[in-house]
Amino acid sequence: MQALLLVIGDEILLGQTIDTNSTWLGQELHAIGVQISRRMTVRDNLSEIVDALSYGWSRYDLVIMTGGLGPTRDDITKTALAEFFKVDLVFDQGTYDRILRIFERIGRPATEAHREQCFMPSNATLLPNAMGTAPGMWIEENGRILISLPGVPYEMKSIMTSAGLPRLKTQEGLIPIFHRTLLTAGLGESEIASRLGTFEDQLPSHIKLAYLPSLGQVRLRLSAYGGQAAEREREMAHYAQMIHAELGQAVYAEGDTTLEATLGELLRSRGLLLATAESCTGGAMAHQITSVPGSSQYYLGTLVAYHNALKIEKLGVSIADLETHGAVSEPVVRQMVRGVIRAFNADVAISASGVAGPDGGSPDKPVGMIWIAAGNDKEIRTHQLKLGKDRMKNIEATAILAMNELRIWLLNHPEITGKGLVF
Repeated sequence: MQALLLVIGDEILLGQTIDTNSTWLGQELHAIGVQISRRMTVRDNLSEIVDALSYGWSRYDLVIMTGGLGPTRDDITKTALAEFFKVDLVFDQGTYDRILRIFERIGRPATEAHREQCFMPSNATLLPNAMGTAPGMWIEENGRILISLPGVPYEMKSIMTSAGLPRLKTQEGLIPIFHRTLLTAGLGESEIASRLGTFEDQLPSHIKLAYLPSLGQVRLRLSAYGGQAAEREREMAHYAQMIHAELGQAVYAEGDTTLEATLGELLRSRGLLLATAESCTGGAMAHQITSVPGSSQYYLGTLVAYHNALKIEKLGVSIADLETHGAVSEPVVRQMVRGVIRAFNADVAISASGVAGPDGGSPDKPVGMIWIAAGNDKEIRTHQLKLGKDRMKNIEATAILAMNELRIWLLNHPEITGKGLVF
């Protein structure tokens, strides 16, 4: 089943509202075997909506519309549907009665606009909206399906989850899709693609590998199309193991988790206490680590030593090293690790110091040069990053890659354990 997503709204085209509906719909439809072929966005304009409907209805098995349903004058989707399908708008008493009950419950009168909202295309089957006043609509003709939904995300999701998706699952033409996702950190997309070139050549035609990059990380998604679930799962387990073998420690987990959660589980399982010493990241590491529920079991806190005076006073960084090598240097981040371990009585630590940008660089230390370190007071792993000029991206990437340095350090030191938190 091939589908078109048709998004209606001036606010989307003007950039005043981000279209999160299409992202959610794409994921949910893909999961049940509906192939999204195209997404279109049009203004709140009757003729343009009708033109878009004409285009989609002639080419796709399924058209899903979001937006333009509600009690305001610019909500013209129903009018466009009636014009396109050449049907009348008819009053739906059931919808009006439900709206009256809603307004009675909240102690406010319904308006004439809410009554107007209850006129629906005569060929539409209504999809109940438990989160709002505007129902969704299902129109089916000549083997094609159209679903019209409100643009408010929580209303759209409620309608699709309770009515739209269950009904779509009963339709013919769905191709079962099976996924397996591997999560990697520390390697760029091009390097991973280079390493997996031979592997991809061995994949059968019904299995695809997708690269989904983000800052410091790449998700690798294996997708199998068609066939029986048990056989496809067996195949993907085999190919996932091949990826593990090729990429080694760069693969930190499978499925739906995060790098910070994976690192946290490593620390928790060994009873290790972590502290962080941050300069250019300004607390971003602490934010990422504490975003994981239960992180208090292994994380003590951070010391943001942005100024060199704090590096010296609180972390014991050598004045001589600061003068000789500068704050953005390997000797300094090593000392920051040791210093925060002493200050917090931690088992392991991460540190970072660099030029986040967009200015402040020099010929020998340009914007984007950042040193990170991870380890304990005896052995420390360091790495120099060469990032771009976007300050916020540099900070985010540094936090991610610094956490990954500690993860790899822990994997290489399985003998290191701690006693955990004692109160």
